[in-house]
Amino acid sequence: MSSTSTTSCPLPSLLVPEQEDQECSETHMSVLWYAGQFAVTYYDTEDCSVYFMPDTPDNEDLDLLQKVIEEVHPQCIVTSAKQDQNIAKFLADLTASDSDKDAGKPEIVLFPNTDFGLEVSKQRILSRQFPFIPSHMTATEKILYLSSVIPFESPLVIRALGGLLKFLDRRRVGIELEESSVVVPILAFKKFVLSDTVNMDQDAYCVLQIFKSDIHPSVYKLSSGLKEGFSLYGILNRCRCKWGEKLLKLWLTRPTRNLTELNKRLDVIHFFLLAQNHETVLTLQDCLRNIKNVPLILKRMTLSHTKVSDWQALYKTLYSAVCLRDTCRSLPTNIELFQTISRVFTDDLHYIASLISKVVDFEGSISENRFTVRPNVDPTIDEKKRRLMGLSDFLTEVARKELETLDDHIPSCCVIYIPLIGFLLSIPRLPTMVEKSDFEIEGLDFMFLSEDKLHYRSARTKELDSLLGDLHCEIRDQETLIMHQLQTKILEKSDVLSSVIEYTAHLDVLLALAVMARENSYCRPRFTHRHGFHIKEGRHPLMELCAKTFVANPVNSGEAARRIKIITGPNSSGKSVYLKQVGLIIFMALIGSYVPAAEAEIGAIDGIYTRIHSRESVSVGLSTFMIDLNQVAKAVNNATERSLVLIDEFGKGTNTLDGLSLLAAVLRYWINQGTRCPQVFVSTNFHSLMQLELLPASPLLEYLTMETHQDGDELIFFYQIKQGVSTVSHAANIAALAGMPAKIIERGVEVSELIRNGKAIKRIDHPSKGDQMEKCKSVVEKFLCLDLDDPNLDLEEFMRKEVLPSAASVL
Repeated sequence: MSSTSTTSCPLPSLLVPEQEDQECSETHMSVLWYAGQFAVTYYDTEDCSVYFMPDTPDNEDLDLLQKVIEEVHPQCIVTSAKQDQNIAKFLADLTASDSDKDAGKPEIVLFPNTDFGLEVSKQRILSRQFPFIPSHMTATEKILYLSSVIPFESPLVIRALGGLLKFLDRRRVGIELEESSVVVPILAFKKFVLSDTVNMDQDAYCVLQIFKSDIHPSVYKLSSGLKEGFSLYGILNRCRCKWGEKLLKLWLTRPTRNLTELNKRLDVIHFFLLAQNHETVLTLQDCLRNIKNVPLILKRMTLSHTKVSDWQALYKTLYSAVCLRDTCRSLPTNIELFQTISRVFTDDLHYIASLISKVVDFEGSISENRFTVRPNVDPTIDEKKRRLMGLSDFLTEVARKELETLDDHIPSCCVIYIPLIGFLLSIPRLPTMVEKSDFEIEGLDFMFLSEDKLHYRSARTKELDSLLGDLHCEIRDQETLIMHQLQTKILEKSDVLSSVIEYTAHLDVLLALAVMARENSYCRPRFTHRHGFHIKEGRHPLMELCAKTFVANPVNSGEAARRIKIITGPNSSGKSVYLKQVGLIIFMALIGSYVPAAEAEIGAIDGIYTRIHSRESVSVGLSTFMIDLNQVAKAVNNATERSLVLIDEFGKGTNTLDGLSLLAAVLRYWINQGTRCPQVFVSTNFHSLMQLELLPASPLLEYLTMETHQDGDELIFFYQIKQGVSTVSHAANIAALAGMPAKIIERGVEVSELIRNGKAIKRIDHPSKGDQMEKCKSVVEKFLCLDLDDPNLDLEEFMRKEVLPSAASVL
């Protein structure tokens, strides 16, 4: 069928805006560790898919497995009860916390090792009925089909998957209230990959504000969790569909070093930014708005819980997917995403859409709030509906004949149909009908009284029951049977629907990034295999949106020189913003986004390490300075020549001399590594670091400062980076801007000058020694003038008035 006829099929005219259902998503993981390798499989209740990670080598600390768990965030981890010390210690540390509930620690479930047996697991997989496998396949064809999507050559994965299936069936995840014959729906198997991922910990994500969760302001949504605050994800998220938002979040948690993949994403963004493609962008965005929650619909189909709104949503999705395919077929084939969508969005989409369009009566389904079929689908149903529609006139005639046989005191009657009960004769209650015995009428069987109407069975109504039967129930049963047949055909084509979700999510994310790039004048980053990076007129993507004016700054870090930058300058001059700006620009490039700069060349990056803010936590049980030390130690121990390290004011959490010494020692360690040291950006107010020449002269070092100007008592910030060293922190000016009382600032400046010049600090709340001596002389002179022989002399009064006040002032 041609593309023209494919895209012209109209949407139902009476579709009503449906509220897309939200279900709480859960993830359940199965982990096995053996001989230095681990395998992971997990089930996501949101899309009813099983994800697997093939047998992967890891070190004894299981650092890679830790990253997988941090990314997937499972509610439950299933593993074998027979395990070695490494995995046992890892799982114990994973759940060790004083506040497990607050920390969201996963539940650990141990199954006997026999449940993870290789042959048992294979049999468990092959014997399971998956809705995406056509029912007509033979056992051999089913094995061949599954072997194309599940790596049977990886024994650890198969064993982990077998254990996961056992767990799902035992816990009945998502189907707790269903009959025992219903199994947990699995709609797809997907591969989970962590290769080429840039190393970043939660501290880096926090300080760079990649994500930021705020409590929802609506009291009705407090129980549903948090909303996204002002963050990089928040400003980049211009996605039109739910799956685009989910993929964008996934890309942000997986910055990649794969330059091929990054350039593919940038090519698509570049195409969308061309002025001549603006109409295409609008068309694609309109289509993406109608991509609904297909996995949830397919899950409901497997459980036979489909709603009318689900059929509407699925039809909209199919129609929009066909439009996306036809649009992409008209776009350049040198862009892989367009080519993939054109190929993967097969005619099965039009086949499913045609089936739904021909079978489902949307107008009737909405009015009756249940699945109804269109005319000419099933002759039997059509005939019964015709009989039901013509029933009114027929029943009127039957009622007329019944009235002729009734007593003359009965003024009227009618024949009604009640589903599950049948046809009844309805007679108004007469004033003489008081007791139940008065309801008896010869030739009629009394059934019940309702709203002053008496209902009876007569010979004619019994004859109607035998001739016409329970038409409503029969029609509903037959339509339900057709719905099940339609669901089965759709589930057999669910592969193409999974592809629709996957690739529309890619398209949605790249369109969102293109919109952000156009609105904020971002540039395309260039990637190089050399170390270092060069950024012209770089900007902070968040700060520039909330500041009236933002001063752009360059970043130049070489391969053999200027790898370590020490940034000084007054407080509030923009040092921390500059550090975060560098990190964010690099990070945005590593997710395949345009970046806020005039030009950007990004070298090889394998990790981003930060020490900017201290994330204090009572449950951690560490001091602020200890947390700072942990962050710096992580950078020292793990950063390579391809890493980026951002350190802001390290050492200020302890004694000044100790903090300065530690900072100098860390920098010397990296200087001694030569060109194998990471790209390091350090901001500090330890001016002694330069004044005392604690660091050796090296081409790796570059000293930068934030430009300011002192105009009388006023300090003017230019927020411009330049080469040089600042020797003054201008703390008094910053204190004045913060509203500190002038007397306190003056005293602070006075003490600072005395310390700087090596002079003694005089207490302003204590008299001088000369004053103390004069007071003592005055007391002695008064005492000598006393006549000790005078009987009226009161020495206690003299002591209280003269001696004690003077002694107190001296002390």
